[in-house]
Amino acid sequence: MATEAVHAAVAGAGHRRRRVLLFPLPLQGHINPMFHLAGVLHARGFAVTVFHPGFNAPDPSLHPAFDFVPIPDGIPRGDGDDDGAGAGGDYLQATLAGILDLNRRCKAPFRERLAALLEAAPDGGDVACLVADAHLLTLMDVARRLGVPTLALRTGSSASFRIFAAHPMLRDKGYLPARESELDAPVTLLPPAPYRVRDVMLTAGFGGHAQDQIYELVSRVVAAARTSSGLILNTFDALEHDELAVLRRDLDVPVFDVGPLHIFSPAAPSSSLLRQDRSCLEWLDSQAPASVLYVSFGSIASMSAGELVEAAWGIANSGHPFLWVLRPGLVRGATTQDQVAALPDGFDAATRGRGAVVSWAPQEEVLAHPATGAFWTHCGWNSTLESVCAGVPMLLRPCFGDQPGNARYAEHVWRAGLALDGGGGGGDGELERGKVEAAIRRLMEGEDGAGMRRRAGELKRRAAECITKAGSSCISIDKLVNHILSM
Repeated sequence: MATEAVHAAVAGAGHRRRRVLLFPLPLQGHINPMFHLAGVLHARGFAVTVFHPGFNAPDPSLHPAFDFVPIPDGIPRGDGDDDGAGAGGDYLQATLAGILDLNRRCKAPFRERLAALLEAAPDGGDVACLVADAHLLTLMDVARRLGVPTLALRTGSSASFRIFAAHPMLRDKGYLPARESELDAPVTLLPPAPYRVRDVMLTAGFGGHAQDQIYELVSRVVAAARTSSGLILNTFDALEHDELAVLRRDLDVPVFDVGPLHIFSPAAPSSSLLRQDRSCLEWLDSQAPASVLYVSFGSIASMSAGELVEAAWGIANSGHPFLWVLRPGLVRGATTQDQVAALPDGFDAATRGRGAVVSWAPQEEVLAHPATGAFWTHCGWNSTLESVCAGVPMLLRPCFGDQPGNARYAEHVWRAGLALDGGGGGGDGELERGKVEAAIRRLMEGEDGAGMRRRAGELKRRAAECITKAGSSCISIDKLVNHILSM
């Protein structure tokens, strides 16, 4: 069905628009894709209602076209509303426990609010389905028991979901729990992925006692997809064709690759939980094309004070202009006000005139800016996908979870990234300034970097093609809309 016909079918002549209910996980990397998806569905004619807990609550005034239903969660304010302050192994483990706790806390009030909404709608007829983050299995179960079909949104890659689904097999075959001596051993069970054991263990960076929680979360995400009426993925066919084919073969529910959502959805206000410093865009305007190294490690990943010093001198000694995001909570042990103060003495003098440091940046716009030449990233999926779509090659320093697997794909499959040895889940040991400097120079100056830039540009072209009227993601969204209407 053509897009125009789909839009007409959603609205229905003389009838109220069908309504899609959404429930995002209230963490930065999960909120943004859900709101982008909301924009896509609203543009196709659906009314949108967003359920959300009080923790990291969105600002309804920024999204006047949507309705919002707050769900009491009982979480004391101040217990992590900064979504990353104090980050580190302990914080990450607390985040894992928090996801499970959020499901429990929201179960009863969500049932009450959803039942009231359904009672208010004549026969519940205008509610089409609930689209929930795949980490919210308990709430999806609640919706189904009330007669509302569910769809699961997985905000990571299709490759990472395949790792999740394969975890029981990886344990049965002895790959997991991972042994230190075998971290670089190839994983042969997930062809054609070029994984090593370190890429599939998912426990790096979470502290020594998180393994059971991670296994529980992984199994719940897979169950959320398998028990739903479909799995929605923020990816596109040209980027993950083989992995998507495997998922469609192995899952008993339809799979919809509707990304990249951040370039597919209509322009919308930012859903950022942190205040963006937009002055950096003016600073980028004054820089030469493709000359700036953009450095950002996302909303949760962290580093030690010593690693910050090594990173700083590696950046300084490279001689390249840079834009560095030092967000609250990035440096373990530093207070919210101490992030810039943690930079080493002499750094400002050594880089004066060629660097900018901000607490948070409008990342999509930074990556799309012509002055941005490379991106030092923690390899979270949103950041990886945004870099791919902007045609910006990546300096890869994964920290935890699915990030090592994302880095493996960026370097060895798409060949648009360069792994930085040292630190995190994907490197060996601490960061070293000499290795940082060498990697930046190789990416920004060398022939290797030029090749990565060419391949990144090709990925950008293919991402742009997928959102055209005849593109794979546009077709997939049409299929998703028809699927919602059929439920």
